[in-house]
Amino acid sequence: MDNCIFCKLASKEIPTNVVYEDDTVFSFLDADPQAPVHFLVIPKKHVSCLDECTEEDQELLGHMLLTAKKLAAEQGLENGYRIVINTGDDGGQTVKHLHMHVMGKRSMNWPPG
Repeated sequence: MDNCIFCKLASKEIPTNVVYEDDTVFSFLDADPQAPVHFLVIPKKHVSCLDECTEEDQELLGHMLLTAKKLAAEQGLENGYRIVINTGDDGGQTVKHLHMHVMGKRSMNWPPG
């Protein structure tokens, strides 16, 4: 997608704080962190949201989750972490490119509610 900010980050058209990269996924620090450790894992292939995924994306989704697990360990999140995928407007998705938020090192009363 020509105007997708996450595609531009993954292709390095826009600089960012890279956490990890391989042939399939790209990970970077969140620009507005909601936790002391907060990074995103995105597919390099443009997929608008989780609802757009099909059976053909099963391997990609598994790779994203296993990458998030590996990076969480590398970031010192040995006491746990949270993975969030916002999907669609009502799900709070603001960037229309599938992405996982990985967050950790928050206080015991998180998430609120």
